[in-house]
Amino acid sequence: MIAFVHDTANWIIRHILLPPYVSLKVVGLENLPLSGPLVIASNHLNDADPGILSTRIPRRIVYMTKDELFRVPVLAQFLRAFGAFPVRRNEADLSALRHANEALKQGLALCIFPEGRRSGHQARLQKAWPGAALVALRNDAPVTPVAITGSQRLGLPWMFLRPIPRARVTLTIGRPFNLPKPQRLNAEAAQAGTTLIMQKIAALLPPEYRGYYGGEPSPGAQPSRGE
Repeated sequence: MIAFVHDTANWIIRHILLPPYVSLKVVGLENLPLSGPLVIASNHLNDADPGILSTRIPRRIVYMTKDELFRVPVLAQFLRAFGAFPVRRNEADLSALRHANEALKQGLALCIFPEGRRSGHQARLQKAWPGAALVALRNDAPVTPVAITGSQRLGLPWMFLRPIPRARVTLTIGRPFNLPKPQRLNAEAAQAGTTLIMQKIAALLPPEYRGYYGGEPSPGAQPSRGE
């Protein structure tokens, strides 16, 4: 049932909802591991970002999603069927961490937006929370950095009232990497891992998108070819 809902929603988003409003380019798809546990860490510009990711990444993605969205009954049912689970922001949510650990143990791809919120029209990286690094370190899972540009122009739900031209959105997928394993998994180790993850994302973004991580980005995350 979950697979059916996931595939059906992806088909609707990819072939009906996005094409009239979005011109989507994918770069570096060959970098993506097609099996095994994986943490996908992406910047977050717009509510449409999960849908964009799901339609172009050829894996079923499980999303860590802010718990406020699960307070809307119909939406909550759809999100759960789609494979999302809630996380309480601004606190240590042990239940969300257990869900994340279980997803990775099952060999799934877990998508986390480390910033914990959309950057919106400013489209600049904000200081990230340590959840993605913590989950990756606990499970010794590789991290694939992903950068989205252009989706801040979509403006849900108003995009559906807007005529062409379509918004130009680029999805850039970097090479997977493993965080250095610390001697102790403590707050300092999680923070160091978070900084590295965000530097990898920043390396995939144009300078004007790098925001809080606008210093010299970490090398080695650049993709090679486009789709």
